[in-house]
Amino acid sequence: MKYMILIHSNPHFNERWDKLSDTEREEFGRRHYALSDELADSGELVISEALGDPSLGKRVTVRDGQTMTTDGPFAEVKEHLAGFYLVDCDTEERALAIAAQVPDAVWGLVEVRPLLGRNGEDI
Repeated sequence: MKYMILIHSNPHFNERWDKLSDTEREEFGRRHYALSDELADSGELVISEALGDPSLGKRVTVRDGQTMTTDGPFAEVKEHLAGFYLVDCDTEERALAIAAQVPDAVWGLVEVRPLLGRNGEDI
């Protein structure tokens, strides 16, 4: 079964990040790489990526056949999606255990959601 592990960031996380030393930031990154390597070795990792800052995003809408794009950010929110892991594991409990290993879970919010197929069932 596939689960999306969503990594949320917020101003509190950014404040803590800014206070970290270079060594602490490197260790944080190493922990992400180690988790990705562990999941790849177990065959559970589908993909994992960081996302660009919301200010770099574009919103696309189509109205009356006309495509419109708008530069981000789009709303004043305290949290934003910072990255994700897409995993394929046997149980929700395993997906939750993986989420608990994401370094960001200590400061921010990590969300686990199952992926649904076209028929609305878990895939």
